[in-house]
Amino acid sequence: MRSLTGSAHSIRVLVADDSAFMRTALTRMIESDPGMRVIGTAQTGEEALEKTTSLLPDVVTLDVEMPRLNGLETLKRIMRDSPRPVIMVSSLTREGADTTSEALDCGAFDYLPKQSSYASLDIVKIREDLVSKIRAAAESRRPRTRRIAPPAVSQLPVHSFQLAPSVVALGTSTGGPKALQEILPMFPVDLPVPVLVLQHMPVGFTGPFAKRLDNLCKVTVREATANELGEPGNVYIAPAGQQMIVNRRSLSKVEIQPSSTPPNTPHIPSVDVMMHSIASVYGGLAMGVIMTGMGADGALGMEAIRKAGGMTVGQDEASCTVYGMPRTCAEIGILRRVVPLQQIPTQVLQAAGYRGKK
Repeated sequence: MRSLTGSAHSIRVLVADDSAFMRTALTRMIESDPGMRVIGTAQTGEEALEKTTSLLPDVVTLDVEMPRLNGLETLKRIMRDSPRPVIMVSSLTREGADTTSEALDCGAFDYLPKQSSYASLDIVKIREDLVSKIRAAAESRRPRTRRIAPPAVSQLPVHSFQLAPSVVALGTSTGGPKALQEILPMFPVDLPVPVLVLQHMPVGFTGPFAKRLDNLCKVTVREATANELGEPGNVYIAPAGQQMIVNRRSLSKVEIQPSSTPPNTPHIPSVDVMMHSIASVYGGLAMGVIMTGMGADGALGMEAIRKAGGMTVGQDEASCTVYGMPRTCAEIGILRRVVPLQQIPTQVLQAAGYRGKK
């Protein structure tokens, strides 16, 4: 049997970036994984289009700021003429964050923050993120077979739970931006509960992302700030680079509190940290939702909500971009419901006893 390296089984990647430094750096990171190889590089948008068509890579990494034909226009043409997973490489600037958000709308699979120099950064962490995202992108192209939910999942009617939730905690990662843009506009302006959303994103990206969601939604969407009360009809996006917890100010008032602790979690912010906090404050009045994403962040938090008597809902495999975070929750038996992405708003509204017009 042939080895993965250079074989038909390896993940074939095209690297497109106008910087020779970045092309070399990304190529070395990608090929440090024995199951991946770079089959070509491109310096311009036009060259990226040509090589995507001729080389047929499994995954493309695409610089946002390409000469002549920029990354966004290149992405649109790839999605039109030769669709495949594209990972955008974006600078950590406001403009870069806005463009990346638009790229996700146009079909980009994910994004990677771009640094001008990797000399002072944790190369291992950057490489792990890049390789993980490429692997997830390649995996997303494979045909999926519908699976029967594990026996541990309780497919009970929502109305069988006595307590209507007072808050919804939603955690997601890879594939989350697109998924959130699909479901949050489905919530009515008089949504009876606040929704706290934790989406893994680099620092500087959550503010523009929240603003973009706010423009799409009937509910108010904003990046969470310190000491604000969680109010119905509002969606709060956890700010990147900080944990998001809640504190009870009074019997009827709970405030959101971005925090620097704990600092040693695999993800900052962490879905587990947010959900543990919500479970401890709201108890059986909490509802946890886990959606598309790599890894297992959120499993411990969802377990805490379930043990506290709260409702737990997971996105099903067929509708996930990456069935990682929901899979972990399903396999350890902490989900009360497993539903397609488009049914998540209905689950929330029914559980909260919503009776108004959608």
